[in-house]
Formats: sequence, C-alpha cells, structure tokens
Amino acid sequence: MAKDRSQREDFSAPLRRLLLGVILLCLVSIFLVWRIDSPRVERFRAQVVDTVVPSLDWAMAPVTGVINLVRDFQSYHRLSEQNRELRSELRQMRAWKEAALQLEQENARLLDLNNVRLDPRLTYVTGVVMADSGSPFRQSVLLNVGARDGIVDGWAAMDGIGLVGRISGVGQNTARVILLTDAASAIPVTIQPSGQTALAVGDNTPAPTVDFLENREHVRPGDRVVTSGDGGVFPAGLLVGQLAEDPSGRLRIRLSADYERLEFLRILRHHGIEKVEDHGGIVGADLPPGQAPAVSSEATDG
Repeated sequence: MAKDRSQREDFSAPLRRLLLGVILLCLVSIFLVWRIDSPRVERFRAQVVDTVVPSLDWAMAPVTGVINLVRDFQSYHRLSEQNRELRSELRQMRAWKEAALQLEQENARLLDLNNVRLDPRLTYVTGVVMADSGSPFRQSVLLNVGARDGIVDGWAAMDGIGLVGRISGVGQNTARVILLTDAASAIPVTIQPSGQTALAVGDNTPAPTVDFLENREHVRPGDRVVTSGDGGVFPAGLLVGQLAEDPSGRLRIRLSADYERLEFLRILRHHGIEKVEDHGGIVGADLPPGQAPAVSSEATDG
C-alpha cells in the first residue's frame, strides 16, 4: 500500500509541472499573438475570433442573465424609491386638498354672511364658534367675541341664512349664544304673508313650536316666518324659517339656519327702537317759547 501511494506521487508531480508549463506557454503565446502588429497575425486573430466567439454564446448566456438580473434589480430599486416618493407626495396632496376644502367651505360661509341683506342701519360683529354645550337639555354655543368687542346681552345672532339665537351671557373675551331650539328660548315672530303674530318657542328639538297664534286658519305650512320686532327683543324682518306641521298636527318652524355647520355667526348691534318721551315737544317743537299752539275753531266748536 505504501509502495502504490509513492508511485502515484512520483507520477503526479511531473504531470502537474508539465500541465502548468503548457498553460503558461499557451498564455504567453496568446499574449504574443495579440501583441504582434502584423497584417498576417491580424488576419489570424480575426479568424480565431470568428471561429471561437460564436461557439461561446452558451458560455456567455449565464453572464448575460446575471447582468440583466442586476439591471432589473437596480431598475426595481429605482421604481421602489419613486413609489415611496409618490406616496409621500400623495399624502401631502391629500392634506393640501383637505385644507383647500376647509378653506373653500369657510369662504362660502363668509360669503353667505356677506350676502345676507339686513337693515342698513344695523351693524354687526362676526365671531367664530369655539364650542357648543353638548347637552340635550341646553342648546347653546360659545363665540370668541365678548365685552371687549361691545357685545351686549340680548343681541341677535345669525348665520349666513337665518336667525340662530340671541346672546345670553357675555364675558370679556367670549359670549354665549342660546339657540332658538333651546327650551328657554321664546321670540315673537310674524308669519308672512298673512301677518299673523306668534311666539317661536324652543323645546330642545330641531324645530321650535309655534304658540299663541292669533288665527290658525290664516296660515299654512310653507309660510315664511320672520321676527316681528315686538318688545324690542330683535330687529323686525330677520328670517327665522318656514312654517311646518308635525304628524300630530302641531305647527312648528323649520329653521333656515344650518345648525349642523355653525362656524361663523354675525352678532347684530341692536339698541332697540327709539322711544318717544316728550309728547308735547313734538307738537310744539317749532313754536317760540311761551306761545301756546293755535287751536282751530272747528276743534273748539266740537
């Protein structure tokens, strides 16, 4: 066994050296052939290339596949990065879209406020709704205007369409508006075109009831309801809503104000109707002092 192993080693060492020498000789020959600048050698090189290269397509296929795979991976990586960037931009665009929609809605509400036709003698203060009561037993909202803005208890509050309520509680920087739907709200109204007067009384439902109506036969559902101005509570002619009838037959008011989206309210400055205190002064206002007004003979004869 030891003799056989030594014989194999004696034969393998010269074979390895011979093989290495042949490989080196081939490499040196190829190098020299490719470095020699001669027309004959050039033609030989061309013939070798034409003969060897087409037959090596099978050997280049794996290399070409690996190159294509690397290129596809790089392309996929670029697409993934672009996809992440596009998703980020899409989220930003959605945020901008939401902001644009909110600004559009606020602009529309402000335009509604500006388009409401009021008595030219009435001025107003616009406030932003900060919070509501959140209670089923009290219907009110809180505004960001108060005594510093000249707000006074009892003034009317309107949105872009109709009457919302009245000021009930004023702080230095805030004011509370009690809504027409609150159970503590009762305002005098006029039903047009009949001219019937009544009270719009809140009962914590979306539609206040109509009480103390003069003659129900003169009104019908769909009639316009406005403030009457009686008692100096509100200016006359402010839109409240339309007359409606519930399933039980009771008259109610379908309010024109959008209570679901109360964001801006207009507080009307109303100092009441001018009261006449000096009745005699009106008749004799242009007479000289001490002179009594002339009395006609017809009046004395009567």
